[in-house]
Amino acid sequence: MAKMLFMERKELKRWRERHNLTQMELGDLLGVSYVTVARWELGTRKIPSFLYLALEALEKRKGNLKTRAKKGGGEKQWHVSE
Repeated sequence: MAKMLFMERKELKRWRERHNLTQMELGDLLGVSYVTVARWELGTRKIPSFLYLALEALEKRKGNLKTRAKKGGGEKQWHVSE
């Protein structure tokens, strides 16, 4: 049987901070709301078992998380560079 890896809430927060991302920015990258990320970090919502895989995939795509400003606004648009 395969071993399941689970991420603890403090691990998630450390990962996010190490990559200089806000909860909103990480939520955008994962396709979830910042409220979901906040709830994972607070422990009020269970972190999905696959989240560590999603974060690993973000890191493997060269590990360069970059921002670019949207035209006409101060909002950031996040992407993972190739």
